[in-house]
Amino acid sequence: MNITYMVRKAITIGYMAFNHYAKMKQILADQPAGWYVVRINEPTIAQSFRGEKRTFSHYYRVYNTSGKPIKFCKFQQLDRFCSTMGIAISELVVVDANYR
Repeated sequence: MNITYMVRKAITIGYMAFNHYAKMKQILADQPAGWYVVRINEPTIAQSFRGEKRTFSHYYRVYNTSGKPIKFCKFQQLDRFCSTMGIAISELVVVDANYR
């Protein structure tokens, strides 16, 4: 292996480790089929790695087939989640927390 390859790989791994959506994709790849997304209508604040804070009126959480939340699978941006997962927003079933 040459040093350039090793540096690129280290940078890629480092970036992936800090990309929350990519981390969720890895976690969900190990889950059995049937997980689902729940929209929780409570305000939340997300902070970027640059320290920027964004306020959202709601957030989403992924649950397993037993109805338990999957650790680290909480997010605010449904379009970004779908893009990372390779799922069209129209194909993803999102359950409202009030109707679960």
